[in-house]
Amino acid sequence: MKLVAVSAGLSTPSSTRLLADRLADAVRDELAGQGHTAEVEVIELRALAVAIANNLVTGFPPPQLAGAIEAVTSADGLVTVTPVFSASYSGLFKSFFDLIDPGALTGKPVLIGATGGTPRHSLVLDHALRPLFTYLRTAVLSTGVYAASEDWGSGSDAHTDGLPARIRRAGREMASILADRAARPAPKDDPTSSRKKLSDLRFD
Repeated sequence: MKLVAVSAGLSTPSSTRLLADRLADAVRDELAGQGHTAEVEVIELRALAVAIANNLVTGFPPPQLAGAIEAVTSADGLVTVTPVFSASYSGLFKSFFDLIDPGALTGKPVLIGATGGTPRHSLVLDHALRPLFTYLRTAVLSTGVYAASEDWGSGSDAHTDGLPARIRRAGREMASILADRAARPAPKDDPTSSRKKLSDLRFD
């Protein structure tokens, strides 16, 4: 199965890209433990910033951007991570998903994540990211992961899970959904259904 991680980090190295990598690795490791192989592709929106802006103006994506959009729409599951700007997702992150047809992601499992300098921005997951992907008709995981600067290298205590534990929990949830979908039999076409539909047509 194919997992695509979308990172909207602007710097190099980027904590946003690091979180996207950690989440994707957690999903892949959990799937491997269940006997499934996952191919992971990471899309860095930073490298596509000019192409995204041009597409918004012209309506035509250049090949590299078109390939990124195709990767996202054809993936079995998405990991999406954005830095927080003004208590919401970044403009680059939103602009990329503005280019995707709202129906193209219907039902697709999405694991949301965000990074910021302070824990006070953690509500961005529920107040900004979750509504965005609900509008796009995706299946947003109940577990999202927010990483503040102080979370990197932190561990769990008696009252809260540290960042590594939250990443593992999100990875298990996504892997469980993907594995369940992979185990479902593919729908079979009923040859009688098309004949029935034709018979129901009236030509008078």
